[in-house]
Order: sequence, then structure tokens, then C-alpha cells
Amino acid sequence: MNQSWSEADTAVFLDRGKYYVPEREIQIQVISSLLGSQPASMRIVELCPGEGWLTQALLERFPEATVLALDGSPAMLDSTRAAAGSHAVRLETRAFDLLAECWRDLDGGNVHAVVSSLAVHHLDGGEKQRLFNDINAALAPDGIFVLADLTEPPSEAGRRVAAETWDLEVKRRAMEIDGNTNIFKAFEEDEWNYYRHVAPGSDPVDKPSSLVEQVTWLGEAGFRHVDVHWMKAGHAIMSGRKV
Repeated sequence: MNQSWSEADTAVFLDRGKYYVPEREIQIQVISSLLGSQPASMRIVELCPGEGWLTQALLERFPEATVLALDGSPAMLDSTRAAAGSHAVRLETRAFDLLAECWRDLDGGNVHAVVSSLAVHHLDGGEKQRLFNDINAALAPDGIFVLADLTEPPSEAGRRVAAETWDLEVKRRAMEIDGNTNIFKAFEEDEWNYYRHVAPGSDPVDKPSSLVEQVTWLGEAGFRHVDVHWMKAGHAIMSGRKV
């Protein structure tokens, strides 16, 4: 991976994310299901929507909901608006910096759900803790935070399993989409498999924390019913509710 995220990296993700993200459709289904207990007219904030697949799914599944999508990449926001299609009337997009704090009042506490996929691992441990605290403070009562992201395995054996499983997932996905595994060569050339190509704590961009740490921090931030709902190839989905 590059030493800093750029629009060139964005272009790679937009082009190849459908191959590189493990079980993307299952992840989207899990995240969407977790929002099912919120009001029909819920306000959802999505941090870093990427190509907009999750945004599209949420707008389709919850026809009375509105989504505010925040991203630092103009190309990602363009892709998200395009993915929303006819539902774009219920979508608002804004440019933001994930690390900044000026956006974190989340529209004055009128937000029922915050979701994020493959973004928060760019923050270090202390920055994650502050983000979790700020999201809890800004959510409406009984609001939910759903986080899908990379995790840092606590052992070499765990890293090896994550690396091997991620390789297998890209090959499986390539066969499913293309009928061949040619895209896996690009996956290797891009050095996208964090667990294979990056030593823990050595990358200024990718800073995953362990699953146990993040679950603990969610609880310390005031979230309750903290749970892990899916995990594969080092990627996990977890959530917590504000009470």
C-alpha cells in the first residue's frame, strides 16, 4: 500500500473493491439487518461510503430513511451519488476529514444510526476511542453504531490465517465474477493484503486495532449490547447501542 491515501488509491478501490473486500454482499446484508430496529424514517450517517454499495442498499431497504454520506474523496462521493440512483433525493453528501472533530455533532443528535465500512482503521487507538465517544454522544437515544473494518490479529498465527483467507477470498470472488483468477495478480501487485505485506504498527495509513480492543472501547464509550456479528480474513463487523 502507498504511504498515504490518494485519489490514485481511490481509483484502485473503485475499480477493484468488488474483488478485494471479503464477502461484500454478506457484509452489507449484516449491516442493513442491524439497522432494522430503528425508526422507519431514521437518519443514517455513513462515514466513508466508498463506491456507495452500502449506501444504495440502505436507501433501498429503508424507503423512508435519509442518508448523510461523508467522505474525503470527491471520487468516492461521486460514486456514492451515482450508486444511489433514483434514491438520491434521500441522500446528502459532504466532504469531511475523518480525524477532524468539527463534523461530530452529527446534525444535533437527530441521528439514529452511524455506519462505517473500511475507514476507521486509518485512525490509531486513541483516535478510535475519541471517535467512539463522540459518536455515542451524538446519537439519539437507542441509536446504533455499526462498524465494519480491519482488525489487528494479536498473534502471528492469527495474521497468517487472515492473510491466507483474504487471498482465498479474492480468488473465489474473481472466479465468481470473471471465471478466472487473473485479478489476483493485481491484488498481489497492489500489495493490498495488509496481513501479508505490512508489519503491525509500521504503516502510517493502515492502523488496525485488535477486535478485543475495539469491543472494549465501544463499551467504555457508553455503548451497550456490544457484539460482533461477522468476521472473515481479519475483517469484522461489530455494533453497539446508545442507551
